[in-house]
Amino acid sequence: MKISIGCDHSALELKNFLIEYLKKEGHEVTDKGTYTKESCDYTDYGYLVAKDVQQGKCDRGIVICYTGIGISMIANKVKGVRCALCGSKDAAELTRLHNDSNCLALSAKYTGHDLAKEIVEVWLKTPFSFNERHQRRIDKIAKYEEEF
Repeated sequence: MKISIGCDHSALELKNFLIEYLKKEGHEVTDKGTYTKESCDYTDYGYLVAKDVQQGKCDRGIVICYTGIGISMIANKVKGVRCALCGSKDAAELTRLHNDSNCLALSAKYTGHDLAKEIVEVWLKTPFSFNERHQRRIDKIAKYEEEF
């Protein structure tokens, strides 16, 4: 699977850890930055990953900042991106089954390396359910996006 990943300075160590894990699992990873611990804006890197998802340059995106909140907000501003902030394996599974999320947000503060790896693993392996009610809701999200 092709995965685009990006983070701000607070999440550099977690991003690098996940890149190593993803590559070991056989995924093709595009690192959109940041590459140093110098203070930067999460918005820039969340946007780059979300654009990769929108443009089909990758199958999925992963974005990480201190809390995961801000970077998920910017990713969700990009049309067609359904980014879910997940802090548990259960949430990761449900966002794939119910929301067909194509971008995952993680918190560097609240998610340790081992849990982040488990969340990513579940999120990547879980397919969309294709349940009619879930598809209907995803279609509504897309429709509402068109209004803006």
